Order: sequence, then structure tokens, then C-alpha cells
Amino acid sequence: MKDLAELYAIALAQAEHAASAYDQMAASLADDSDHTIEPVRCVFETLREREQDRIVELTLRRAALPSKQIDATLEPEPLHHLVPESELSELADSSLSTPYQAWAIAVRHRQRAFVFWTYVAAHAAASQLRIAAETMAREALVDADLLRRERRLAWRAERTSNGDDAAEPSSSEMSSAALMESLLLKEIVRWSQTLPATDQEKLLSSNGLASADLAALSAELPGTAETAGDVPRRVVRYAEQLTSIYLDESDRATDQAGLELAQSLAASSIARLARLRTFANSQRS
Repeated sequence: MKDLAELYAIALAQAEHAASAYDQMAASLADDSDHTIEPVRCVFETLREREQDRIVELTLRRAALPSKQIDATLEPEPLHHLVPESELSELADSSLSTPYQAWAIAVRHRQRAFVFWTYVAAHAAASQLRIAAETMAREALVDADLLRRERRLAWRAERTSNGDDAAEPSSSEMSSAALMESLLLKEIVRWSQTLPATDQEKLLSSNGLASADLAALSAELPGTAETAGDVPRRVVRYAEQLTSIYLDESDRATDQAGLELAQSLAASSIARLARLRTFANSQRS
């Protein structure tokens, strides 16, 4: 991503694809003779309107750029995976679809947008790109929070109407995150031991460690034989798993404090994963 014009073009492509996908879902459900589907259709109409509002806002931001920065021919490939057709088609084909499931799809959409823009911010070379991407990421988190509340209300309404417990199901994995953070730290230290001094310093400092800590941290490592590439792959895998845990936890949060903590951990974890992947790729080149 080279400039703000391209950033906004990509953001517009994402919003336009989402609006189109939600509009198609609403239209397909309007033809359904099952009246129980009507609340689901209304959810997708609301989601379409939200995306249309986002399109208007992004168009205004892009129009505010100096005219020489805007390339009218720039048409980035839309990121379809943010709102996968498979998720929507499965819901459309189900006779048991509910408003809760529709809101859940929207939450996942904005969660993916948060991940995408956090990655962009982590890799941005120019400060204006980083700031704009961070703004997009924050907006995605706010949207996900609002949508999560609607999802929770839909769940409670559904369970109450069935006479069941209205509490939304959740299963915290945060206890395993602490252990995995410890494992990740040890693997980063183990990886650093195989690197030249300059690269070692870069790996450690990008993860909040100092070379002065290396001796003490290395003493805690068990002596195991490693083949080339095993440790970097493990580091990236642990970082990926931690990111998934924090994102899942923010998706399941039932109170504002827990949500903000999980979102903060997720943002830091995504940025760390981006740095580790970039470093791993640089070592292979």
C-alpha cells in the first residue's frame, strides 16, 4: 500500500462488497414464504444500511485528499474473505437461521476488518498511512462492539422466547494464553541464539526484550536438538494461536472491561505477529 488514496480505495472496496453481500441476502430472504425469516431479513437490511453509511463516509475522506493523489483508475481487488459468501449461503440455506446468527456474521466481518487494518498499520512505512490504518482498526473495533451488543440482545430474546437460560454461551481460553505467552517468549529467545548479533538485537527489541536479558532467559531453556526452521515456525504458530485466543475472547466478552482488555491484547498480538512474520520472511530471503 503506497499512499492514502490506495488505502481509501481498498476500504471502499471492502465496504462496497459487504453492502452488496448483505443486500443480496436481504433480497433472497424477502422471497422466502417462511414468516419466521422476516426478522433475519431485517437484520441484513440494517447491515446493508450500515455499510452504505460507511461508503459515504469513506468517499468523503477520499475526496478530501489532494486531487493529484487520487488515481481514478485504481480499482483494488475487493477482499471478499471479510464477508465470505460461504457463511452467507449457509445461513440462507438453513431453515433454522436466526437474527443471532446474522448479527454473529456481522461481528466476524468487522473483527476481520480490525485484523486487516492492524496488519496494515504494523507494516506502514509512512506515518500518515499508519495513522489512517489505526483509525480504520479502531472504527472496526467500535463497530464490532456495537454489533456484539445486538447479537447478545438477539440471543437473549431467542432464549427467552424458548424458555431457556438467556445467558450467551462462552468458554474462556485466557488461562491457556498465559502458558502460551511463556512458551512464545522461550522460543523467541531460542531463535535469537541462532542469529548474528545484529539480527538477534532486532528480534529481541521488536518483542520488548533486551540483549542483557538473554543470558538469564537462556538459562531457563531446556537443551533440545532443533532442526533448521523448527523454532521460527513454532514462534509464528504460537503467535498465531495467541492472536486467535485474544480475538475469540473479545468476541465472547460479556462486559466492557473484559472486552477492552481482550481487544487491547488482540491488537498487540496482531502487531507482534506481523513483526514476527516479517522477520521470519527476511531471514529466508
